[in-house]
Amino acid sequence: MEQQTDLTSSGYAPVNNLSIYYEIYGEGKPLLLLHGTYMTIPLNFAKLIPQLARTRKVIAIEMQGHGRTADADRPYTYDSLADDAAGLLKYLDIDRADVLGYSLGGTVGLALTIRHPNLVNKLIVVSSVWQYDAWTQPVKDQLAFLATKAPEFLTNTPLKVEYDRIAPESEHWSSFVTKAAQFVSTPFDLGADNIKRITAPVLLIMGDNDGTDLKKVAELYSLLGGGISGDMAGLPKSELAILPAMTHVGLMGVADKLQALINPFLDKAQ
Repeated sequence: MEQQTDLTSSGYAPVNNLSIYYEIYGEGKPLLLLHGTYMTIPLNFAKLIPQLARTRKVIAIEMQGHGRTADADRPYTYDSLADDAAGLLKYLDIDRADVLGYSLGGTVGLALTIRHPNLVNKLIVVSSVWQYDAWTQPVKDQLAFLATKAPEFLTNTPLKVEYDRIAPESEHWSSFVTKAAQFVSTPFDLGADNIKRITAPVLLIMGDNDGTDLKKVAELYSLLGGGISGDMAGLPKSELAILPAMTHVGLMGVADKLQALINPFLDKAQ
C-alpha cells in the first residue's frame, strides 16, 4: 500500500439479508469498485483508490463472504452479487454510478449492467470474462484444482492473513474459500443477447497474458459494438485496451497505466 488517501466514510449496508461493508473515498461523480475472488478492498484496490479518489467519489465494497462482509446461507451467483451491488447503491441514495470491476468483479459488473441498466452510467471491466469458456484452458485447470484444494493451497498467502485480520468470523476461512473456489470454477454464460442489449459504454482492459482468451475478448468487444472500421462507421462508444507484458495479478499493480485509460474514458461525453 504505497499511497494513502483519507477515508471519507465507511459502514455496513443492510442489503438482501447481508450486512455489506463499504468504504467511500473522495468527492465527485460516484464510481463503484467491485473486487476479485477472495479479495478485500485494500488487497485489490490499495494502489488504485488514491488515484481515482482525486477526482471522484469512490465507493468500494466487500461482496458476500469477502473481507468484513459475513457470508450468508445462500449460494454465490452472479445475479445475486449484482443485486447486492445495486442494493448498496440504493442504500447510499446513488441513482446512477460508474462501475469498475476486476476479475470476479468484472463479471458482476456486467451482470449488474444487464440486470440494472438504469443504475450504471459507464462500466470498466478489468481482466474478466462474460462466460466461463472465455478463460484459457490452463486457467480453467487451475480453477478446477482450487475447487477441491483451496483451503490448503491458499492458507500460506496474504489472503489468509487478511481474512484472519478483518473477517467477522475468521474460523469460516475453509468454508469460504471452498465455496468461492467452487463458484468460480462452475461454467456460466451471461448470454450474447444480454451483452448486446447493454447500452452503457464499456471499457475492457485486459493483459496480453492475463489468462483471458483473446478471441473471446474480441467476441465480447464485438457484442458491445466494437471491432468495426472506425474510419468509415465512426468510433463505437465502448473501448478495448490490451496492455502488453501483463498478467492477471499484475494488472492491479499498475495503477498509473490503469488510471491513464480509466479517466479519459469516464470523462468522455456520452
